[in-house]
Amino acid sequence: MARFCCFGAGCSELTGHASTTSGKGKGCQGQVKVSYGFSLVRGKTNHPMEDFHVAELAEVKGNELGLFAIYDGHLGDTVPAYLQKNLFPNILNEEEFWTHPDRAITKAYEKTDKAILSHTPDLGQGGSTAVTAILINGSKLWVANVGDSRAVLLKGGEAIQMSIDHDPNAERGAIENKGGFVSNMPGDVPRVCGQLAVSRAFGDRNLKSLLKSEPDVKVEDIDHTAELVVLASDGVWKVMNNQEAVDVVKRYKDPQTAAKQLVAEAVKRDSKDDISCVVVRFKM
Repeated sequence: MARFCCFGAGCSELTGHASTTSGKGKGCQGQVKVSYGFSLVRGKTNHPMEDFHVAELAEVKGNELGLFAIYDGHLGDTVPAYLQKNLFPNILNEEEFWTHPDRAITKAYEKTDKAILSHTPDLGQGGSTAVTAILINGSKLWVANVGDSRAVLLKGGEAIQMSIDHDPNAERGAIENKGGFVSNMPGDVPRVCGQLAVSRAFGDRNLKSLLKSEPDVKVEDIDHTAELVVLASDGVWKVMNNQEAVDVVKRYKDPQTAAKQLVAEAVKRDSKDDISCVVVRFKM
């Protein structure tokens, strides 16, 4: 049974409605105090909210885990909703998770993608990006991603990008070798076959032969120099860089306030996409 839960009484608050959601929680992992906040705002487009999140502190097999994620869907909300429910359980169910987290995360991402594709009649033709962060016993932070949602760690006063934006131009060769192409139309971002603005994603059955679901995985030690980590969808990163985002967040001790302010700044900069972020603070 989890000692801490994302929506447990006394641990987390969830406020908002269909277009705006925010909340917070806190706990301890060994000598590290962990607090988190999240904020999500629906964009200015004419579709339902397609960003989903996870923010949870839990005890699993005697270990303290922090589980944080942003899932940014496209062509519908069914795939990110599926990821919100299933991706972390799939990672933790991998036999190698406690010995080789990187292998377990990679296997779980790919198995989850296969499961999504096998449920296409229910989940539709859409897809989703994902950035996940797992804090293990307050000492190791494992980050994995597919797509262009991003994680940035503030450590030693430096903004460290913990994920890789999967831009179609960066993987143009692999896409073309599989029979696809990358469009670069004036005034638009690069797109796989003129459609998708990322080269890796969950779902997207119609383009799956050209897309990877293999994540990039990175680990970082959490020590007294680590202050916070920000996970956000591209609704943030389209209008500000890593340092700008960190500069906004670090001004606020309360991570929920920090998350709300980051979203507000993205809106102020005229981001029209769905905007979502999770802010996690560490304190020794």
